[in-house]
Amino acid sequence: MAVAQVNAPAIFDLKSASLSVVALLLQTHHLDDLACEFARRFDAYSGFFNNDPVVVDLAALANTPASIDFKALIELLRHYKMQLVGARAGNKLQMQAARSAGLVDVPVDLARTSDSPATPSPFGASTASPTMVLHRPLRSGQQVYARGGDLVILAAVNFGAEVIADGHIHVYAPLRGKAIAGAKGNVEARIFSTCMEPELVAIAGTYRTTETPLQPEIVGKPAQIRLEGERLIFEALI
Repeated sequence: MAVAQVNAPAIFDLKSASLSVVALLLQTHHLDDLACEFARRFDAYSGFFNNDPVVVDLAALANTPASIDFKALIELLRHYKMQLVGARAGNKLQMQAARSAGLVDVPVDLARTSDSPATPSPFGASTASPTMVLHRPLRSGQQVYARGGDLVILAAVNFGAEVIADGHIHVYAPLRGKAIAGAKGNVEARIFSTCMEPELVAIAGTYRTTETPLQPEIVGKPAQIRLEGERLIFEALI
């Protein structure tokens, strides 16, 4: 008979953990419409997500009889490298359907999203977040993504290159490629360059391409880009 060793080391521990998740605030139960909107925002740009855990927030649909095809929603998010793990704030039938699809109930105070705007600073929104710094130029076809923070580049971003950040983008050199700030919806994110000549810029899903020429006082000059409502604002820095 095997005898348990009283002083044997534990082979596992259980500890509480604070996990960072993406909250998807669902406004419609029509997944075809949702798929079209995801395609509009993300199909042209890879690197936004990297198997991020997602909680779907159903508060906007809780007072309706709307049912959600959670299995189809799981597949849609998986296509964009997001893993749906839980649901919250739905009505009884919606939450039952979520559990039947293998999702867990998430308390409303977890995966919380802020409903109040950040207090602006003179340089845009400032939060404690990691910053990625690049010293080399980026050639056509190259892509860099600063996940969860700001991106600072000390060399040229050439035509055909792509820079992405969840926070701000600073380019202390010519910006000629694509720059996508606030990639996960931060509407306070900004784009700065000492020589603004981009082929495409985007902040929190609002885009502008070279089909709309920059103003003469902006093109090739030090400038910043910020979001005002659903409109990109270009401002000279000097």
